[in-house]
Amino acid sequence: MTTTIQTIRDDFSLLDEWEDRYRYVIELGRTLDSLQESERTPDNKVQGCVSQVWIKTDVKVANGASPVLVFHGDSDAHIVRGLIAILFMLFSGRTAEEILECDAPAVLARLGLNEHLTPQRSNGLFAMVNRIQADAQAATAKRAHA
Repeated sequence: MTTTIQTIRDDFSLLDEWEDRYRYVIELGRTLDSLQESERTPDNKVQGCVSQVWIKTDVKVANGASPVLVFHGDSDAHIVRGLIAILFMLFSGRTAEEILECDAPAVLARLGLNEHLTPQRSNGLFAMVNRIQADAQAATAKRAHA
């Protein structure tokens, strides 16, 4: 079964303590495939995160359709790997337009993450969102110029 943002919301509602929710987020991070060392490049590194974070974006375009973005990522912090996993559930495999139309702050607020993350982690989370949306914007611009 594929985990979705709604599944996470439902699972969070069953967990009374935020400590249990943190453990759940860490478990989500364990589902990510690690990036190869060769993919941990300055271009893939996300700026604005306290932890080391890399996001690799693959853009797939078929027959003039809207580009679809698939993300791969990693971090040196367990909780951040979980946050990456949540973002990938929200964004990976979607078109550039869907990514740009998504109100990520609202979705993440419904999970209650912003209330329980340190300011540094929140800033890092939104740095990752900004990076993903910038990649979607670049894919859209590239398509317009093709």
